[in-house]
Amino acid sequence: MKDISIGSWAYSIGPYADHPVPWEEVITTLKDMGFQGVELGGFPPHPNPDDMPNPDQRAACRAQLEALGLRFSGLAANLWGEHLIDTDDTSDYLEAFRKNLDFCVDLGIQGIRVDTVQPPTIFETVDPDVARGNVVRAWQHCARAAGDQGVYVTWEFEPGFAFNKPSDIIRIVEEVNSDNFGVQFDTCHGHMVAAVGARQPGEKETLPGGGLELAQKLRGKINHVHLIDSDGTLHDDETSTHAPFGEGVLNFDELIPELNQNQMPHNWWTIDLCFWPDAWDVTRQCKAAVDVLNAKYGG
Repeated sequence: MKDISIGSWAYSIGPYADHPVPWEEVITTLKDMGFQGVELGGFPPHPNPDDMPNPDQRAACRAQLEALGLRFSGLAANLWGEHLIDTDDTSDYLEAFRKNLDFCVDLGIQGIRVDTVQPPTIFETVDPDVARGNVVRAWQHCARAAGDQGVYVTWEFEPGFAFNKPSDIIRIVEEVNSDNFGVQFDTCHGHMVAAVGARQPGEKETLPGGGLELAQKLRGKINHVHLIDSDGTLHDDETSTHAPFGEGVLNFDELIPELNQNQMPHNWWTIDLCFWPDAWDVTRQCKAAVDVLNAKYGG
């Protein structure tokens, strides 16, 4: 059976930005709901490297979670204030990455998430080949640095960030060419990228088999999975709508057996309710839906 976690950012940003669910309430309630862990959004008000600069603070945070019998399934690093695509000097980005990597190590977090930071409209001012080179070189460095610390790097593609076409995704992961780097396959993003072609610059590029076909093309390159439904729309015309299970169009009886073809460096499935307006209220029903999938396909 898979261990099940959920992203804490669903309760701290977007609709929850003005009234975030306190960290202690998040983790104690998730424990009561039967989760095995939490995926940490490493930005305020939840634990993050800037608010916890000292080893003692980080040790206490880790001990607090372990006392509940929970674990961290990954870190969504706060790198959004950096430039990655539109600069040849990625030293600030890499410094921020290393800061978050150290945080991972101190908290015992096995995987760190990255994205391309900037929107797909960036190609109005930056040549795509130059941009891709900047991204690949930076992520090669990240993969090496993280590997030295026993942490893997996972790239979450999505409509709201540059390089959101299937061929872009495949090409970049192949060019990074590291066993310590892979794709984070979020099922709603997979659908919006491969079936809808949302926010793709220039000519749309979709696949006849949609997200399932993209997962097949990425087989062996996926090292982290987010499970959530998709209704085929965007949230605020920006990123994929993370619809609760049963409120979308995805066929998880097809998707999950394919995703299971990947050899993961862990045993996690992570639920992602990012930007869902009442994420806290629907968490229990989403956990129940994943429990059903886990009974079918998690063995």
